[in-house]
Amino acid sequence: MKIHLPVREAILNRRTYEAPAEGRSNKLRLDFNENTSGCSPAVRRALAKLTSKQLAMYPEYQAPTQRIARYFGVRPEALLLTNGGDDALRVFFDTFVESGSGILICEPTFPMYRYYAEIYGARISVLRYGSEMEFPLEGVIAALRKKPRVLFLANPNNPTGTLLQKEELRRILKAATHTAVVMDEAYAEFSGFTAIPWIRKYPQLFVAKTFSKVAGLAALRLGAVIACEESLALVRRAMPPFPVNLAALVAAEAALNDGATMRRYVLQVQRLRAWFAAELEKLNVMTYPSAGNFLLANFGPGGPALFQKLEKQGILLRERSRDIGPGFVRITIGTQSEMQRLLKSIRKEWKAPA
Repeated sequence: MKIHLPVREAILNRRTYEAPAEGRSNKLRLDFNENTSGCSPAVRRALAKLTSKQLAMYPEYQAPTQRIARYFGVRPEALLLTNGGDDALRVFFDTFVESGSGILICEPTFPMYRYYAEIYGARISVLRYGSEMEFPLEGVIAALRKKPRVLFLANPNNPTGTLLQKEELRRILKAATHTAVVMDEAYAEFSGFTAIPWIRKYPQLFVAKTFSKVAGLAALRLGAVIACEESLALVRRAMPPFPVNLAALVAAEAALNDGATMRRYVLQVQRLRAWFAAELEKLNVMTYPSAGNFLLANFGPGGPALFQKLEKQGILLRERSRDIGPGFVRITIGTQSEMQRLLKSIRKEWKAPA
């Protein structure tokens, strides 16, 4: 008996992004911008209090949503919880994007925008960051005249670290009269800027958040979408009834209640980010200004060989030679000891071009 499964062509043609390799837990993980300091101890205490009966019932969202919304400074009706930051992006395709309709992205950027666009059969319009990783503002303004369904903007951008200025964002929003503007703020806490207060003025603005980075809850998969209530109501129509698990809700509340731990982590990242960039520059390695918990660096033609040597030592970085250029790498800012270990290995293995 021959079986033929009617798979959509878009699925067969999908190319973007494969899941990271297994076996990372005992290595120096500076490749996926995880919080290598770990979550707040309060999170583990809160999870330990979950009872068997609680785990046996479907989660209830009203009270956790109210408390999390209070943290973000919005009404509960302006907050939608999702199964991780990736799911917070997927809902825009479910809501706004049909096969053959267009989206707009600026690359290099977070590959999940392209990933979902390929799955949904969308037309992808792409603008490129400049040679100094500057944002293509004028190109975006011009492209918005064609009324793409969604514009995805990571702010700060991953992997360049670029942060949109307020006036740039205002120009984009004024031009996006027929486009949902998704501001992906996975790293906003490290930059000091969030567009959340702007949702009241711009109904086309949607802010996507994640608890994977500053809160250190990547394993529990919790994200959020924040927008004006009327616009967010449209997105809710595309959501399943139980998108978020109870453990993620409990962990998020505990993490947010321990703001001191998150603030210490942000300050640590900001300090080490500046220090590590200066140390790389002493080695004649080009770096780019970053507002995230990572740093983009260019080691040139000899970079790929260096990254392979580091990986053999259990040091994982995120090479970006394929989508940016040979020798480019994104380096997560870890703890002081982790960054010192990395720097020691780079000094040992790296020889700058003459």
